Amino acid sequence: MSRVTPQTNAVIECILSRNAAKYYDPAATLSDDQIRELVRIGTSAPTSFHLQNWRFIAVRTAEAKARLSPIAWNQPAITDAAVTFIVCGQLADSSVIPDRLAPLVEAGVMPAEMVPEWEIPARNLYMDYPQRQRDEAVRSGTFGAAAMIYAARSLGLGSTPMIGFDAEAVHHQFGLGEHEVPVMLLSVGTERPGNWPQKPRRPVADVLDLV
Repeated sequence: MSRVTPQTNAVIECILSRNAAKYYDPAATLSDDQIRELVRIGTSAPTSFHLQNWRFIAVRTAEAKARLSPIAWNQPAITDAAVTFIVCGQLADSSVIPDRLAPLVEAGVMPAEMVPEWEIPARNLYMDYPQRQRDEAVRSGTFGAAAMIYAARSLGLGSTPMIGFDAEAVHHQFGLGEHEVPVMLLSVGTERPGNWPQKPRRPVADVLDLV
C-alpha cells in the first residue's frame, strides 16, 4: 500500500498541522453566519443512536466574555479569540430518539418500523445507568468539538480546547439545564504570531497494539 502524505491529502494535512493556539488577534471577529457554519460542521459528528445530544453556546460579545473569563481562570483566549464555545453534552435520553429519527424516516433513509429497534436498546442501555448517560454526554460533546477544531484549521483559524473552568459557575452564568454537562470550552479565532507548531507525539509503537 502506498503511503498517503500530508502534501497529497488536505484533510490529513489539516489534522497533522493543527495546534492549540495561545495567541489570538483580539481585533479579528467572526460573523454570526461563520459561527453558525462551524456549529453546523460540528453537528455532523457521530452520536450514539443519532441522539445529537449537544448544545453550543457561542460566547462572542464583550459582555459575555467578561462573564466567562473570571470563571475560566482568566485564560487570555477567552477575551482575545473571536468566539469561545461552551460545548455542552446532554445526558443520553432514549425518549428523544423518535424525534431525532423522524427526519430520516421522512427522507426515506430509514423505515418507520425500524425506529423502535433503535429506541428500545437505547432505553435499556441508558435509562437506569446515570454514569452511562453522562459518559455519552461527554463523548458527544467531544466529537462535536473535534469536528469544529479541524474545520477551524481548514478555514485558517486557530482553536484552543480548554478544561480549566468552574463547571457550576458556567451552569449558573449561562443557563445550562440540569441535563447538560459543560464538556469543554473551545476558543476559535484568527491567530497572531508566536504560537507553537503542533507538539511532537509519542511514537506509534508506544501506543498501538496489533492483535
